[in-house]
Amino acid sequence: MYVRTTYATGDPARLDSVAEAISTEGRRLLSEEPGYRGMGLFVDRELGKLLVGSWWEDEESLRASDDHLRERRAELLAPFAGTVATDSWEAAVVSPPESLGPRAGFRLVRLEFDPADTDRLVETFREAALPGLRKIPGFAGVSLLVDRAGGRASVGAFYTDREALAASRGAVAAVREKATAQARVITRSIEEFEVLVARVAGRS
Repeated sequence: MYVRTTYATGDPARLDSVAEAISTEGRRLLSEEPGYRGMGLFVDRELGKLLVGSWWEDEESLRASDDHLRERRAELLAPFAGTVATDSWEAAVVSPPESLGPRAGFRLVRLEFDPADTDRLVETFREAALPGLRKIPGFAGVSLLVDRAGGRASVGAFYTDREALAASRGAVAAVREKATAQARVITRSIEEFEVLVARVAGRS
């Protein structure tokens, strides 16, 4: 599968109304596109950050949907977004959450690496990082998204609630330290969000 992410920042006071529009009208528009497989919507109300991920069956569907929806996406984001960044990714490892409650949390880690090491990263994540994450209380699911040409990746992990998200930080740091050394990657940023929507490949 392939994923398009849209990362927007703006005035926190304007975030909720735009998030509501994306979770309703935005999701409806996405669902009408061929190859659509799901959507994630995440917010940081304190700082004013919004992250949307849309999932697609193949690269062709991802590109076609972007052509169709680019203007409408900009219109939906406009009341909130002061900055917008859109990226396309290959979903290299996907372990989606089976179910999430209303207080679920999400951690996003951005990575950088030599493009020649992409397969090494994917194998390390699948064989070393994922088993370690699954042992952490409250862990609910995770995806590794990669940009092979650009040498970039992002890891998005779900937790059952925000208390579990906070409590996991130490254990996750240990997993991350070992896996990044083995995969020869650099951690560029770590962010945490509230989960508003998480429906991927027919799952909630």
